[in-house]
Amino acid sequence: MFKIGEFSKLTQVSIRMLRYYDEIGLLKPAEIDKWTGYRMYSASQIPVLNRIVYLRDSGFNVSEIASALNKKDDKLLVEQLDEKYSEIEKSIQNEREKLRKIELAKKEIQNEKNEMHYNISIKSIPGYQVLSLRRVIADYYAEGGLWKELSTFAADNQINLSNDTFSIYHDIEYKETNVDVELCAPVKKYGRDTDIFIYRNTEPVPVMACTMVYGDFSNIAGAYAAFAEWLQTNSRYKMSGQTRQIVHRGPWNENNSEKYLIELQIPLETL
Repeated sequence: MFKIGEFSKLTQVSIRMLRYYDEIGLLKPAEIDKWTGYRMYSASQIPVLNRIVYLRDSGFNVSEIASALNKKDDKLLVEQLDEKYSEIEKSIQNEREKLRKIELAKKEIQNEKNEMHYNISIKSIPGYQVLSLRRVIADYYAEGGLWKELSTFAADNQINLSNDTFSIYHDIEYKETNVDVELCAPVKKYGRDTDIFIYRNTEPVPVMACTMVYGDFSNIAGAYAAFAEWLQTNSRYKMSGQTRQIVHRGPWNENNSEKYLIELQIPLETL
């Protein structure tokens, strides 16, 4: 079982929204701790939460989501999604983002039946001497702009960036906006700090759970679900510290999103 903050990180849904879904009856906690009153969630609830999120992002209102959750036949839900797609397709240009979300929703339904398998491994991560760029950005999609900024600075200062660069996410929960992200590029020696870029040593992580994600960034949600299942099975571990992400192949060095290669890392401690 997971506390609400841990479940928020693993599902990439904010605590505020989890509490809201509880209040309106879409997703109740699996248990309420009778001593502390803490909301406790189970990995088995992740597919339901994923369905709530992609239906919400597709423009469904609360009553429509509740109705969709009760549907036993996914074909009926796909037909309902297709109808919503047609409505949005006729709307103005600023609705196009919802079209993309619907396509992801349909893909998610198929992924629930044909799940990708993620191999979770444990390894020790050393501390690194890095060039760091840390900033609160609008959302996770804005991280690409940070990478361009770091790449430009590195090129101007003749710093070679390797595939070992990584992101550290400093928020204690998943956030939809105002995300605290730090980009870290390992370097052989320190340079001169600026108002934006600094050199520092990252802390080593003795126990890090890792998995590789192949393909589009949308596959990351499935990887976090695999982490949740693994953590629930391996109860001697608990999440501890900031999650990391290494994009070995991404938008800056690979044109085909189906060939992206991302490594997700979650620091652990032994109970």
